[in-house]
Amino acid sequence: MNLFHREYGSGYPIVILHGLYGSSDNWMSTAGKLSDSYRVILPDQRNHGRSAHNELHTYEAMSNDLYELLDRLGVKKFILAGHSMGGKTASFFAKKWPGMLSGLVVIDIKPFAYSPGQGGAGEMHRAILEKMAGTDPSLIKDRDEAHSIFNDIVSSTKVRNFLLKNLHRNKRGGFEWRLNPENLLNNLDNIFDGLELPASGDHKDIISGFPVSFLRAMNSDYISDDDYEDIQALFPAAEIIEIPDSSHWVHAEKPGLIPSMIRENFPV
Repeated sequence: MNLFHREYGSGYPIVILHGLYGSSDNWMSTAGKLSDSYRVILPDQRNHGRSAHNELHTYEAMSNDLYELLDRLGVKKFILAGHSMGGKTASFFAKKWPGMLSGLVVIDIKPFAYSPGQGGAGEMHRAILEKMAGTDPSLIKDRDEAHSIFNDIVSSTKVRNFLLKNLHRNKRGGFEWRLNPENLLNNLDNIFDGLELPASGDHKDIISGFPVSFLRAMNSDYISDDDYEDIQALFPAAEIIEIPDSSHWVHAEKPGLIPSMIRENFPV
Protein backbone atom coordinates (compact mmCIF):
# COMPACT_ATOMS: atom_id res chain seq x y z
CA MET A 1 0.00 0.00 0.00
CA ASN A 2 1.28 3.47 -0.92
CA LEU A 3 1.10 5.25 2.45
CA PHE A 4 0.69 8.99 2.80
CA HIS A 5 3.57 10.43 4.83
CA ARG A 6 5.10 13.70 5.99
CA GLU A 7 8.82 14.48 6.19
CA TYR A 8 10.74 17.01 8.27
CA GLY A 9 14.42 17.91 8.45
CA SER A 10 17.45 16.04 7.21
CA GLY A 11 20.03 13.72 8.70
CA TYR A 12 19.75 10.22 10.10
CA PRO A 13 16.25 8.78 9.39
CA ILE A 14 13.75 8.21 12.18
CA VAL A 15 10.23 6.91 11.53
CA ILE A 16 7.42 7.55 14.03
CA LEU A 17 4.18 5.55 13.81
CA HIS A 18 0.95 6.87 15.30
CA GLY A 19 -1.56 4.78 17.24
CA LEU A 20 -5.20 3.84 16.81
CA TYR A 21 -7.39 6.85 15.83
CA GLY A 22 -4.20 8.82 15.18
CA SER A 23 -2.40 10.14 12.13
CA SER A 24 0.90 11.66 11.15
CA ASP A 25 -0.16 15.15 12.21
CA ASN A 26 -0.30 14.02 15.86
CA TRP A 27 3.51 13.86 15.75
CA MET A 28 4.31 17.08 13.90
CA SER A 29 5.39 18.84 17.11
CA THR A 30 7.74 15.97 17.98
CA ALA A 31 9.10 16.02 14.42
CA GLY A 32 9.77 19.74 14.71
CA LYS A 33 11.85 19.17 17.84
CA LEU A 34 13.98 16.53 16.07
CA SER A 35 14.23 17.96 12.56
CA ASP A 36 17.47 19.86 13.15
CA SER A 37 19.37 16.55 13.48
CA TYR A 38 17.15 13.84 11.98
CA ARG A 39 15.18 13.13 8.84
CA VAL A 40 11.80 12.53 10.49
CA ILE A 41 9.29 10.43 8.52
CA LEU A 42 5.68 10.34 9.74
CA PRO A 43 3.45 7.85 7.88
CA ASP A 44 -0.32 7.54 8.11
CA GLN A 45 -1.00 3.85 8.67
CA ARG A 46 -3.69 2.13 6.59
CA ASN A 47 -7.30 3.03 7.44
CA HIS A 48 -6.04 6.24 9.11
CA GLY A 49 -5.34 9.80 8.07
CA ARG A 50 -4.79 10.30 4.36
CA SER A 51 -3.68 6.74 3.58
CA ALA A 52 -5.92 4.31 1.74
CA HIS A 53 -8.59 2.22 3.40
CA ASN A 54 -8.41 -1.55 3.23
CA GLU A 55 -10.51 -4.37 4.69
CA LEU A 56 -7.31 -6.06 5.94
CA HIS A 57 -5.86 -4.43 9.05
CA THR A 58 -3.18 -6.63 10.58
CA TYR A 59 0.29 -5.96 11.91
CA GLU A 60 1.73 -8.13 9.17
CA ALA A 61 0.05 -5.90 6.57
CA MET A 62 1.01 -2.66 8.35
CA SER A 63 4.65 -3.69 8.72
CA ASN A 64 4.70 -4.58 5.02
CA ASP A 65 3.21 -1.15 4.24
CA LEU A 66 6.06 0.48 6.13
CA TYR A 67 8.68 -1.60 4.33
CA GLU A 68 7.19 -0.54 0.97
CA LEU A 69 7.28 3.13 2.00
CA LEU A 70 10.91 2.93 3.14
CA ASP A 71 11.90 1.11 -0.03
CA ARG A 72 10.26 3.87 -2.07
CA LEU A 73 12.10 6.52 -0.03
CA GLY A 74 15.44 4.71 -0.29
CA VAL A 75 15.80 4.29 3.48
CA LYS A 76 17.95 1.28 4.36
CA LYS A 77 18.80 1.89 8.03
CA PHE A 78 16.82 3.93 10.53
CA ILE A 79 15.45 4.41 14.04
CA LEU A 80 11.85 3.26 14.47
CA ALA A 81 9.41 4.57 17.08
CA GLY A 82 5.74 3.79 17.53
CA HIS A 83 2.95 4.66 19.95
CA SER A 84 0.27 2.15 20.95
CA MET A 85 -0.91 0.41 17.75
CA GLY A 86 2.10 1.98 16.05
CA GLY A 87 4.33 0.39 18.69
CA LYS A 88 2.88 -3.01 17.80
CA THR A 89 3.54 -2.37 14.11
CA ALA A 90 7.10 -1.35 15.01
CA SER A 91 7.60 -4.55 17.03
CA PHE A 92 6.36 -6.71 14.15
CA PHE A 93 8.66 -4.80 11.76
CA ALA A 94 11.60 -5.36 14.12
CA LYS A 95 10.99 -9.10 14.12
CA LYS A 96 10.76 -9.28 10.32
CA TRP A 97 13.54 -6.83 9.33
CA PRO A 98 15.85 -6.43 12.36
CA GLY A 99 18.83 -5.63 10.13
CA MET A 100 17.20 -2.37 9.04
CA LEU A 101 16.98 -0.96 12.56
CA SER A 102 19.57 0.95 14.52
CA GLY A 103 17.14 1.58 17.37
CA LEU A 104 13.56 0.88 18.47
CA VAL A 105 11.29 2.95 20.73
CA VAL A 106 7.93 1.46 21.74
CA ILE A 107 5.65 3.93 23.50
CA ASP A 108 3.19 2.60 26.10
CA ILE A 109 2.26 -0.74 24.57
CA LYS A 110 3.48 -4.26 25.17
CA PRO A 111 4.31 -6.27 22.01
CA PHE A 112 2.05 -9.17 22.98
CA ALA A 113 -1.65 -9.84 22.50
CA TYR A 114 -4.21 -8.24 24.80
CA SER A 115 -7.31 -10.06 25.93
CA PRO A 116 -10.40 -8.08 24.79
CA GLY A 117 -11.36 -7.12 28.32
CA GLN A 118 -7.90 -6.27 29.64
CA GLY A 119 -8.05 -3.03 31.57
CA GLY A 120 -11.42 -2.26 30.01
CA ALA A 121 -9.61 -1.02 26.89
CA GLY A 122 -11.20 -3.61 24.60
CA GLU A 123 -14.77 -2.64 25.38
CA MET A 124 -13.94 1.06 25.20
CA HIS A 125 -12.38 0.72 21.75
CA ARG A 126 -15.31 -1.36 20.55
CA ALA A 127 -17.76 1.24 21.84
CA ILE A 128 -15.84 4.10 20.19
CA LEU A 129 -15.64 2.37 16.81
CA GLU A 130 -19.27 1.27 16.96
CA LYS A 131 -20.26 4.87 17.69
CA MET A 132 -18.16 6.13 14.77
CA ALA A 133 -19.47 3.46 12.41
CA GLY A 134 -23.06 4.14 13.48
CA THR A 135 -22.82 7.93 13.13
CA ASP A 136 -23.46 9.47 9.73
CA PRO A 137 -21.00 12.38 9.83
CA SER A 138 -22.72 14.11 6.90
CA LEU A 139 -25.66 14.82 9.23
CA ILE A 140 -23.50 16.62 11.81
CA LYS A 141 -24.20 20.36 11.64
CA ASP A 142 -21.15 21.76 13.45
CA ARG A 143 -18.30 20.92 15.79
CA ASP A 144 -20.37 21.74 18.87
CA GLU A 145 -22.77 18.96 17.91
CA ALA A 146 -19.86 16.64 17.11
CA HIS A 147 -18.49 17.04 20.64
CA SER A 148 -21.53 15.23 22.04
CA ILE A 149 -20.89 12.02 20.04
CA PHE A 150 -18.59 10.40 22.59
CA ASN A 151 -19.97 11.93 25.80
CA ASP A 152 -21.40 8.62 27.05
CA ILE A 153 -18.18 6.68 26.27
CA VAL A 154 -15.21 8.93 27.00
CA SER A 155 -15.12 11.23 30.03
CA SER A 156 -11.88 13.01 29.11
CA THR A 157 -12.30 16.16 27.04
CA LYS A 158 -8.74 15.76 25.72
CA VAL A 159 -9.46 12.25 24.44
CA ARG A 160 -12.77 13.34 22.86
CA ASN A 161 -10.94 16.18 21.10
CA PHE A 162 -8.31 13.68 19.91
CA LEU A 163 -10.99 11.37 18.47
CA LEU A 164 -12.68 14.29 16.72
CA LYS A 165 -9.49 15.12 14.85
CA ASN A 166 -10.68 12.34 12.55
CA LEU A 167 -13.72 14.42 11.58
CA HIS A 168 -13.01 16.77 8.70
CA ARG A 169 -14.93 18.72 6.08
CA ASN A 170 -14.94 17.35 2.55
CA LYS A 171 -15.02 19.35 -0.67
CA ARG A 172 -18.83 19.52 -0.49
CA GLY A 173 -18.64 21.25 2.89
CA GLY A 174 -19.99 18.32 4.88
CA PHE A 175 -18.24 16.27 7.53
CA GLU A 176 -16.74 12.81 7.03
CA TRP A 177 -14.51 10.43 8.99
CA ARG A 178 -10.93 10.45 7.79
CA LEU A 179 -10.30 7.00 9.27
CA ASN A 180 -12.39 3.93 8.39
CA PRO A 181 -14.31 2.89 11.53
CA GLU A 182 -15.99 -0.11 9.88
CA ASN A 183 -12.68 -1.67 8.81
CA LEU A 184 -11.12 -1.01 12.21
CA LEU A 185 -14.13 -2.43 14.07
CA ASN A 186 -14.07 -5.58 11.93
CA ASN A 187 -10.34 -5.97 12.67
CA LEU A 188 -10.43 -5.23 16.39
CA ASP A 189 -9.19 -8.72 17.25
CA ASN A 190 -6.24 -8.15 14.90
CA ILE A 191 -5.50 -4.82 16.60
CA PHE A 192 -5.35 -6.64 19.96
CA ASP A 193 -3.03 -9.27 18.46
CA GLY A 194 0.67 -9.42 19.25
CA LEU A 195 3.94 -11.29 18.92
CA GLU A 196 4.50 -14.67 20.52
CA LEU A 197 6.87 -15.12 23.42
CA PRO A 198 9.99 -17.07 22.45
CA ALA A 199 10.08 -20.58 23.85
CA SER A 200 12.34 -20.99 26.86
CA GLY A 201 15.93 -21.41 25.71
CA ASP A 202 15.01 -20.76 22.06
CA HIS A 203 17.24 -17.91 20.87
CA LYS A 204 16.12 -17.88 17.24
CA ASP A 205 12.87 -16.06 18.08
CA ILE A 206 14.40 -13.27 20.16
CA ILE A 207 14.76 -9.84 18.56
CA SER A 208 18.20 -8.30 18.98
CA GLY A 209 21.00 -6.37 17.32
CA PHE A 210 19.98 -2.81 18.25
CA PRO A 211 19.11 -0.80 21.37
CA VAL A 212 15.46 -0.92 22.46
CA SER A 213 13.48 1.38 24.75
CA PHE A 214 9.96 0.69 26.00
CA LEU A 215 8.28 3.75 27.50
CA ARG A 216 5.68 2.93 30.15
CA ALA A 217 3.22 5.67 31.11
CA MET A 218 2.58 5.08 34.80
CA ASN A 219 -1.02 6.35 34.75
CA SER A 220 -1.85 3.85 31.98
CA ASP A 221 -2.56 0.12 32.11
CA TYR A 222 -1.13 -0.85 28.71
CA ILE A 223 2.11 -2.14 30.30
CA SER A 224 2.16 -3.71 33.76
CA ASP A 225 4.91 -4.83 36.12
CA ASP A 226 4.19 -8.43 35.06
CA ASP A 227 5.06 -7.60 31.43
CA TYR A 228 8.68 -6.60 32.12
CA GLU A 229 10.14 -10.09 32.16
CA ASP A 230 8.30 -11.09 28.96
CA ILE A 231 9.35 -7.93 27.11
CA GLN A 232 12.97 -8.57 28.00
CA ALA A 233 12.65 -12.23 27.00
CA LEU A 234 11.62 -11.13 23.49
CA PHE A 235 13.89 -8.05 23.35
CA PRO A 236 16.93 -8.90 25.54
CA ALA A 237 18.35 -5.40 25.10
CA ALA A 238 15.12 -3.70 26.16
CA GLU A 239 15.30 -0.87 28.66
CA ILE A 240 11.91 -0.13 30.22
CA ILE A 241 11.59 3.54 31.08
CA GLU A 242 8.83 4.50 33.49
CA ILE A 243 7.18 7.88 32.82
CA PRO A 244 5.54 9.20 36.01
CA ASP A 245 2.36 11.27 36.02
CA SER A 246 1.47 10.41 32.44
CA SER A 247 -1.46 8.69 30.77
CA HIS A 248 -1.35 6.64 27.57
CA TRP A 249 -1.12 9.90 25.57
CA VAL A 250 2.38 10.63 26.87
CA HIS A 251 3.48 12.51 23.72
CA ALA A 252 0.64 15.01 24.13
CA GLU A 253 1.04 15.45 27.89
CA LYS A 254 4.86 15.62 27.91
CA PRO A 255 5.74 16.94 24.43
CA GLY A 256 9.44 17.44 25.14
CA LEU A 257 10.08 14.05 26.72
CA ILE A 258 10.21 11.76 23.68
CA PRO A 259 12.46 14.03 21.56
CA SER A 260 14.92 14.45 24.43
CA MET A 261 14.90 10.72 25.16
CA ILE A 262 15.58 9.93 21.49
CA ARG A 263 18.47 12.42 21.37
CA GLU A 264 19.96 10.93 24.53
CA ASN A 265 19.55 7.25 23.63
CA PHE A 266 20.07 7.47 19.87
CA PRO A 267 22.53 10.31 19.21
CA VAL A 268 23.62 11.00 15.62
